[in-house]
Amino acid sequence: MSIPDGFLPAKFSTGFLDVAGPYFTREDDDHIAVGMRITEAHLNGIDVAHGGVLTTLADVALSYQLFVSEKPRLPIATINLNTNFLAGAKLGEWVVAHAHIDRKGKRTAYCHGEIVAADRLLMTMTGVFALLRK
Repeated sequence: MSIPDGFLPAKFSTGFLDVAGPYFTREDDDHIAVGMRITEAHLNGIDVAHGGVLTTLADVALSYQLFVSEKPRLPIATINLNTNFLAGAKLGEWVVAHAHIDRKGKRTAYCHGEIVAADRLLMTMTGVFALLRK
């Protein structure tokens, strides 16, 4: 299946994210979008993406937005993640997470975002993150 224009393979892969993805990123005007294609491996028993798949995408998008917000890059740890499931993602759909930083201090940051498939809103999310500055 094709990857939409502008998306490139993500450069934040780790063992777990390799299994959960693959993920792709695109630089938008005010944030970095994180996308993925829903495959059979992502489905649950009712043939939509498992909630854990979308929750992981939410966490990845929010924390990645913080990670790239400074140079040198910020190590991040999730303190709290809240998700609201609004619709299911179907097999083959391209889903995109959009994350925005609300407030960033020296040790803590607050973000919000949404996950969409085409014009359907699948999830909203908010998160609190520890900034592991040296």
